[in-house]
Amino acid sequence: MAMYHPHRDQLLVEDVLAALGHPVRLHIVRELAASPGERTCGSLPLEVTKATATFHWRVLRESGITREHKAGRYKAVELRRDDLGTRFPGLLDAVLAATSPTLEDGADQRRSSRSGV
Repeated sequence: MAMYHPHRDQLLVEDVLAALGHPVRLHIVRELAASPGERTCGSLPLEVTKATATFHWRVLRESGITREHKAGRYKAVELRRDDLGTRFPGLLDAVLAATSPTLEDGADQRRSSRSGV
């Protein structure tokens, strides 16, 4: 069975942003962006079950962020940086450059905004 990969013209910003909005998927994308070329799905350590990891890989692929293909017994995956950059210039780089606050920082920021500090 062939894996679905949307064509560049079919990529939707809302799908890309929704996919990148989950911490596990954002971690995967950051790891792929940090290494040149393709990687195997199993080469990225994820602290989730295999079924959950498969779900996250599928969301990334179907949103157009990654491309997968069979490489022997493994599934190779690569970031679709060119397609994303052509369709949404600067978006991927902006997301990757953003730092996510730690849970503690986020809690402090919410408390400060509520108290007017």
